[in-house]
Amino acid sequence: MAVDYTVIVVYLAGMLAMGWWGMRRARSKSEFLVAGRRLGPAMYSGTMAAIVLGGASTIGGVGLGYRYGLSGAWMVFTIGLGLLALSVFFSARIARLKVYTVSEMLDLRYGDTRAARSASVEGGGGRRVGRAGLISGVVMWAYTLMLAVTSTIAYATIFDVLFDMNRTVAIVLGGAIVVAYSTLGGMWSITLTDMVQFVVKTIGVLLLLLPIAVVKAGGFSEMRAKLPTSYFDPLGIGGETIFTYVLIYTFGMLIGQDIWQRVFTARSDRTAKWGGTGAGTYCLVYALAGAVIGTAAKVLYPKLGSPDDAFATIVKDELPVGVRGLVLAAALAAVMSTSSGALIACATVANNDIWSRLRGVVRRGGEEHDEVKGNRVFILIMGVAVIGTAIALNNVVEALTVAYNLLVGGLLVPILGGLLWKRGTVQGALASVLVGGLAVIGLMAGYGILANEPVYYGLLASLAAYAVVSLATRPTDEAVLTVWRERLAGRSPELESEPVPAHQ
Repeated sequence: MAVDYTVIVVYLAGMLAMGWWGMRRARSKSEFLVAGRRLGPAMYSGTMAAIVLGGASTIGGVGLGYRYGLSGAWMVFTIGLGLLALSVFFSARIARLKVYTVSEMLDLRYGDTRAARSASVEGGGGRRVGRAGLISGVVMWAYTLMLAVTSTIAYATIFDVLFDMNRTVAIVLGGAIVVAYSTLGGMWSITLTDMVQFVVKTIGVLLLLLPIAVVKAGGFSEMRAKLPTSYFDPLGIGGETIFTYVLIYTFGMLIGQDIWQRVFTARSDRTAKWGGTGAGTYCLVYALAGAVIGTAAKVLYPKLGSPDDAFATIVKDELPVGVRGLVLAAALAAVMSTSSGALIACATVANNDIWSRLRGVVRRGGEEHDEVKGNRVFILIMGVAVIGTAIALNNVVEALTVAYNLLVGGLLVPILGGLLWKRGTVQGALASVLVGGLAVIGLMAGYGILANEPVYYGLLASLAAYAVVSLATRPTDEAVLTVWRERLAGRSPELESEPVPAHQ
């Protein structure tokens, strides 16, 4: 195991070194939060694939393959479909907005006071818009926080396999490394580490673990002979489950702050579209690979205590020294990429959408404001909160389900409505967030947190509220829509209070 330990230690040290290197580049808010909006297609595609394919997609994807066979690929497959839909239909417009958060997009579309001022629009609902932006920010913050927490908890599983380490110590160790490099260099550090993590995952899971697992299981013919036919049924996991995955994960990919923040890093709308398409296609391949590995594990270990043990067991027992360390590093990479992306998204929302609104910041002409330092402090604070919550939390699945249900039930309609329907109004958006969010909470209390009904009916309630209230209220001011169209066309710079660095 000494060689495996060495591989892991070198990998972790490399992550910290890249955090230090990224700190030298992150000298403005744009550089720190969105890598200066300068990523090209290759780096954009790799980092986007890295963030969406986390511990749930790797360890959980193999576990679903162990339990259901090839149809276990559907969870990760729907993530890939969501990324493809985002890239093909929305990413170019999102990238051209030149904002930092989803709530800022809502502010621009529905008439935030800053956007209104830039369009010489006075009065008319500024307080209402601020409230809508604050509520959407709180919902997005809860989602990104729980996403970071669940990824952080996954360190315990990996470090337990590696070092037989105490759960709390494992969470603190893994979380501290992610918090350190994220705080140092922001999105530049995360981008660099994600590229390494993407390469490690590709080699470790696709090129090493997949073929070795299939060979050890005797090949596909042997797998078919030893397993029920349901293991090779593409729909074996069940139609209702697949539909729920589409609602939660495919639609979740369209609106999550962690995903949008990566779209903001693209240097052009063409990069966002085609780089994201490449990442989405990679996700589809990764989904199938995880299901096949899990199916092979079922042949090798038919009576595991938990399907989620399949990944660690097959790695520990079937891979040679050195290769085992690399594949475990791949699992660690998957967890770290999602954790760091969720962490910077959580901190960005907390600082820009919640804290700045609550304290009512108004910048004066000569006022000095170190935005990089402020965002760095928020990453550190949120990182400590994530580690503490991960240590205290037991039922991760329920917590993440609550976050995804609120995200999709409360924010999907006003976000996509704002992008697709001119008649949508700020009152409709606020009603949609409130009605959808409250419906989801009430239905989870009635049906249970893990039931499918809350997201089904919550989404319908959100849609109905958005349409009815928007049609019953005055259309959005034409001046606000003009600003919005200018942004969508890429003809406006970032907000006046957030200038683009001169070297861009």
